[in-house]
Amino acid sequence: MPLADSDGTSLYYERHGSGPAILFVHGSGGHHAAWWQQVAALRDEFTVVTVDLRGFGKSDSSMPEFDGQDFPGDVVAVLDQEDLTDVMLVGQSIGSVAALRAGLLRPERVSCVVLGHSLGGISHPELKELAAADRAEAVKLPVIDRLLTKPFQRDRADLTFLFQQMGTFNVARMQDLRNLDTNGPSLEEIEASGVKVAFLAGEKDAVLSVTTVTRAHELLAGSRLEIVPGAPHSMYWETPQAYNEAVARLRRTLTAPKEAV
Repeated sequence: MPLADSDGTSLYYERHGSGPAILFVHGSGGHHAAWWQQVAALRDEFTVVTVDLRGFGKSDSSMPEFDGQDFPGDVVAVLDQEDLTDVMLVGQSIGSVAALRAGLLRPERVSCVVLGHSLGGISHPELKELAAADRAEAVKLPVIDRLLTKPFQRDRADLTFLFQQMGTFNVARMQDLRNLDTNGPSLEEIEASGVKVAFLAGEKDAVLSVTTVTRAHELLAGSRLEIVPGAPHSMYWETPQAYNEAVARLRRTLTAPKEAV
């Protein structure tokens, strides 16, 4: 069972396949097994790494409380343990915040970061205002309706149930991740790092609007934007084929050597 040490905290992770590396960072309701549809589809072409942040899945959950500021270090611990380079980090929702910070901590290992359904905690007044407005609308909906579309819930009751069950394996909760946004990186810091950034958004995301993500893309020079038609916030789960194709496309195209920083 592969384990990495993050300042004394034992972290569970898995490595599958071979080729250019992709490391997935789950959101508040996920863990390594949430990526089952990605691992199976991508491992023939890529090295696929999944990790449980502290408090999630099979990683150490014994601490009395969790600090979201520790999560980027958890990602870094796996990168270092596996001695990975030229990695694409793919975050889901608030896991994107940890992914972006990890990339900035290890730019020599991380070539690009994909911010899935997230602004990655970027510190910018306009973006914070736009994201806050989106959240104000999202909280009016039941949690499941923020994450999956109504037709999917109706037609795939089995996968909807499994999706909800995924979170029951975790000790940490959403509130443990929120402070990841504190003191986030500026646009200038991201640009100076040499780490490429792509925004991956779903057309029907009820948590973060396409308009907000598009504005972030416009503000971050050199960033990429992928919008998947008909996809919800949990695109990786509900529309895995479109999600996997977008991730693979980004991995193949965001591989140009970085300039020295």
